[in-house]
Amino acid sequence: MPNQRQLFLQHVAQTSDYPLLLEIERAEGVYLFDKNGKSYIDLIAGISVSCLGHCHPNVVAAAKNQLDKYLHTLVYGEYVLSPQVELATLLAKQLPENLNSVYFVNSGSEATEGAMKLAKRFTGRQEIISCRKAYHGSTQGSASLNSEHFWTNPYRPLLPGIKHIEFNCDTCLLNITNKTAAVFVETVQGEWGVRKPFNDYLKKLRKRCTETGTLLVFDEIQAGFGRTGSLFAFQQYDSVPDILLLAKGMGGGMPIGAFIASKKIMGTLSHGPLLGHITTFGGHPVCCAASLATLKTLLEENIIEKVFEKEKLFLKLLKHESIIEVRSAGLMMAVELKDFDFVQKVIKICLEKGLITDWFLFNDRSLRIAPPLTISNEEIDKSCQIILEAIEKAEAN
Repeated sequence: MPNQRQLFLQHVAQTSDYPLLLEIERAEGVYLFDKNGKSYIDLIAGISVSCLGHCHPNVVAAAKNQLDKYLHTLVYGEYVLSPQVELATLLAKQLPENLNSVYFVNSGSEATEGAMKLAKRFTGRQEIISCRKAYHGSTQGSASLNSEHFWTNPYRPLLPGIKHIEFNCDTCLLNITNKTAAVFVETVQGEWGVRKPFNDYLKKLRKRCTETGTLLVFDEIQAGFGRTGSLFAFQQYDSVPDILLLAKGMGGGMPIGAFIASKKIMGTLSHGPLLGHITTFGGHPVCCAASLATLKTLLEENIIEKVFEKEKLFLKLLKHESIIEVRSAGLMMAVELKDFDFVQKVIKICLEKGLITDWFLFNDRSLRIAPPLTISNEEIDKSCQIILEAIEKAEAN
């Protein structure tokens, strides 16, 4: 009789030849537990997803409560469903006045796809610009925004009309013209190993988009929901987008995403043609209930306010001659080491010692740190100790 691991490898589609193969039995807080009861500090939170930790009681209670009422009812946008209405309303209250219309989807890639269609429909233009080393998703359209050919060449041809500029490059802004429908930019570049905007880059980008009638799209799929020390990262940079993309931490562990714009912009999806964008499961009531509980918890409890304090503790403790640099935006961090092989050794040793970390798609020289925002100072101390011990062991080997 095949065991679980063998059945996993035989029947669950694989995306690499070397999956971690941890057999997870349960999760709580910052910890995952395998079938043998071994605990692991989850220092990546499912790639910035479990912002409140695993199985936060508020999120679980909200999901269970909704389960007893109703699940799927009809395709998105036809029925008035309380979880959707309450979540959209609370989101709008946290955002600038022009971001008041929320379209719920299932993932970050879907949020990107919807925003690409919306930008073309509203402006009547075809050209879209994104930044090099940016990651906006893995579906055909969202992958077209990626500049890294290693990840996209096998799937070409991709969408036409895509141009790429350098992040934080002022002169590159001249590539944005009255032919550009939208510029997609991560407020903090994630998969390039946590790169923040500087020298008022986002303000200059906003100005150029306004001058050319181009929609500015901020991708906060990874940076949103408190990850960088404010509810949304763009709030730290005095620049407001025309469209905002959300997902990952939005559901507190449940699958949900959104693209948000003004009623005027979003309204173009309702005519010429009608049903301009459709999703069957977007805004699923259980996911919206979980997301609403996540947002309320972030707003009502002293969680986001402690992010910078925890960031400073990580920066204080992660000191080693083999660490080239630690880049951070709140609890979104990259620990740069000498090369990919060394990073892989450290990741493997960390796993043996009960800590889960990872690397970045476009920066394989860095360890990813993106823990639940609820991680305690003691857990940070323990995590850093394990990382430093792993570096020492990798050096010795």
